[in-house]
Order: sequence, then C-alpha cells, then structure tokens
Amino acid sequence: MRKAVVIGAGFGGLALGIRLQSAGVDTVIVEARDKPGGRAYYWEKDGFTFDAGPTVITAPEALEELWALSGHRMADDVTLSPVLPFYRLNWPDGTNFDYTNDDAVLMGEIAKLDPADIEGYRRFLTYSAGVYREGYEKLGTVAFLDFTSMVKAAPALMKYQAWRSVYSMVSSFVKNEKLREALSFHTLLVGGNPMTTSAIYALIHKLERDGGVWFAMGGTNRLVAGMVRQFERLGGVVKLGDGVAQIETLGERATAVVTKSGARFEADMVASNADLMHSYRDLLRGSRSAQRTAARLEKKRFSPSLFVVHFGVKGTWPGIPHHMILFGPRYKELLADIYDTGVISQDFSLYLHHPTVTDPSMAPEGHSTFYALAPVPHLGKFPGDWDQIAPVLEKRILDEVGRRLIPDIHERIVTKFSYAPSDFRDDLGAHLGSAFSLEPILTQSAYFRAHNRDDSIENMYFVGAGTHPGAGIPGVVGSAKATAALMLEQEA
Repeated sequence: MRKAVVIGAGFGGLALGIRLQSAGVDTVIVEARDKPGGRAYYWEKDGFTFDAGPTVITAPEALEELWALSGHRMADDVTLSPVLPFYRLNWPDGTNFDYTNDDAVLMGEIAKLDPADIEGYRRFLTYSAGVYREGYEKLGTVAFLDFTSMVKAAPALMKYQAWRSVYSMVSSFVKNEKLREALSFHTLLVGGNPMTTSAIYALIHKLERDGGVWFAMGGTNRLVAGMVRQFERLGGVVKLGDGVAQIETLGERATAVVTKSGARFEADMVASNADLMHSYRDLLRGSRSAQRTAARLEKKRFSPSLFVVHFGVKGTWPGIPHHMILFGPRYKELLADIYDTGVISQDFSLYLHHPTVTDPSMAPEGHSTFYALAPVPHLGKFPGDWDQIAPVLEKRILDEVGRRLIPDIHERIVTKFSYAPSDFRDDLGAHLGSAFSLEPILTQSAYFRAHNRDDSIENMYFVGAGTHPGAGIPGVVGSAKATAALMLEQEA
C-alpha cells in the first residue's frame, strides 16, 4: 500500500486525509499543536468553550461528501444546526439588517433601506448565481497546474467581469450604501478586501442562499473532532504535538517527513496543510527549487490578520443573534487602513460570534460565550508590539460591544483573553501573522495561486487556504478535493 504524509490537521489536511484513506492510501497526519483543527482550534476556560474559528459553516454538502465516500453519514458524528438570520448587520446609527435566504424577509429588509433597490438586488442575485456556477461548481475543485487551464477558464471570467471588484459590481446593481456594504462584506470572511477582491467572489452570496449557514453543535471543534473520527475509522493515523522540522528531498522527489522529536515518516507522497511560506522556506529548505518558489511567494500580497477578543459573561442574550456584523463609521477608508496603509484605526468593524444563543452548553448555566473579531493589518504592514497594543484594543472593542449591545459588559465578564497577529505567527507559523494566507485578488487566484502540486517536486502537494480555490471552509475542503485527485492520479 502506498504511503502519504499530510502536514497539519486543519480542515484542509483532515479533508485530504479522509479522501486519501477512503481511496486506500495509507495516510498519517502530523500536527504540531496539542489539538487538531489548525485555525479551528479551541480553548476551554472556566466552564466556557471558545472556538478560535472559523465559525461560519457553509456548503455542508462538501463536508457530507467526506463521509459518503466510504458509505458513512456525517450526521452520525456531527450535528449541524441551521443559523437564522445568517447575520444581523448593525450600523452605528442603530440600523439593523437581518441577512437571510428567506426571500420575503430579505425583501422586507431591503425595502427598509431603499425599496428602489429590490429590483437591483434581484439582478445581483442572477449575477451571483452565474459566478457561482462558473467559479465554484465548475472550477472550485479542479487544480490549475498550467497556464492553459487558466486560458480555458478565461472566457467565463471575462463574461462576469472578474477584473472588477466585488464592491464595484454590487454597486452597479444597488445604490443604497448600507446595502452595498451588506452585499460585499463577505470577502472579508476569506481575507479579501471588498474594494479589490475579484467580483467572482460574489458567488459567496449564492453559496449561502442555496446551502444556508450552519453551526456545529458544541462548536466548530466538534466538526473537527468528527472529521478526525472519520479519518481514524478508515485506518488513518493522527500524530499530535510534534511539529515537522523538515521535508526531506532527493533530487526532485520528497522522500520523508522528519518531526522535531526526531520521528521520521517515509512517504510516497507528501502534502502540506501548513502555512505556504513556512512550508517552502523552512520545511523544504533542502530543495533549491523550493527556495526559488519561497522567494517568489514572499513578493505576493498576503491577507490581513485578525484581533479576536474571547469573553464569557454572566447572563443570557436571546436578543443577540448567533452572527452579527457591527459596522464602524467608515467602510472604504477603514479597509484602506487595514489593507494598504497598515494603520490600527481608532474605529473598527467587528464580527460578533454568540454561539450560546444556538447551543447553551458552550457556557455554564446562565452564562454566554462570545468573541469579537476585528480585521487588522498583518505584521508586514504594521510591525507593532502586540503585547502593548492588545490590552488597549481589547478594551476599546469591549467598550464598543457594551455601547451597542451589552451596557454593563465589564461587570458581567467572567473570563476573557485575546488572540493577536503575533499569535497567528507563533502558534500557526502564519507568514506575517496573516489569518487567510494569500490575498484573494484576481492575479493571485486559480493558476496564479500556489499550485496544488509543486511544479518541480513531483510528489509534493499543497492543500488549504494558500492553494486554489482559497480560504474559508468550502475553499479549503475544495482544495482537498482538487489535491486528492492529483495524488490519486499519481498513485494510480
């Protein structure tokens, strides 16, 4: 039986491991941290469960397929619960907008902002369905290894004006500024600036409308645990708490993976779900071709980082929905601060996660679990001292949540901690502390993204946010499907 080693037990690594093991490839997943999940790590503190993220689950059918490959059911390992509304969007002037796939409710919400935009929204939905069909259904799980594959995709990309930004495209359909923000903010969930990310990413709207938004009961960590269970059920092995020190190569082949403890795993194929730059620059340091690739990657644009405040509070909040977006007073200007000038602004926009409104078991009785997430510049744009900045920004974020939703928040807090760009760098090996790897602009998408198989090392593969199609759970699970197809083709 042929052997594969997968580096990293994030969503991409686990999804790839399940696909390989389902096809009869003897697979070991090696993970540096004490728990699987990668960015979907979790903490238990003072009776509260805190998911690191990602906490928005879409395209459940892509996950269910991982079980169906071997005749199993995801529902036996994971309970997904629908989240409605998908998000409540809130602006500083008190305006709320409940974002949902209930057409009657959604039209009512649009009418509250501007009835004249209802027709424009319907045209946007038609556009979103088109890019979903071309960009996700046809291309989302297919590897782009050569320029010819990009040329074949070009007519569809041109038809849907892929060179335009999501915000620009949305603005061509609707006029109300709040609605423009409501229909363009989604790119931030995959690390993209709505002002520069390709309009193709408008497909996220259709993805959510068709498949819904879901939550794994017990937290995203329970979805990770279910994936581990499925992988191990098929005979796969997960090694935790032992980071990879080096990928050994001989000529243009990867031969083995060596961990920091000295364990050595020989392999016919190696795949990395670790950070792209870390993989090429550090783990493949013995390969000259990999060092050339690392030098090219370093010049690319990387997504911003995140600052996340986790807090457990006394009291329950049935009026605060599971997902909220708290927009700040600025949109375009704030995005420019984050993506371009590298400024930690006085104002911010927040994603507020409130899982206990769906699953009270994630906090002690009579208490609630939250996190508030603010996009911030990566360490290359803003190389500040996060040990000093974190307490200041944490207080400002909690003050804002208090001002808009929980007036006596500071008196109610039982436990809290924050997670900064420096933690993404130190815990996850993330280049520049980026939370989403390469920025999803058109010139860094598909063929122009890191390839699912290395161009020179013939049995070295990549999976996860840095490869095609990109970040987010559907993206990394899709990358696993594309990468697995290449590996099984080699295996055959």
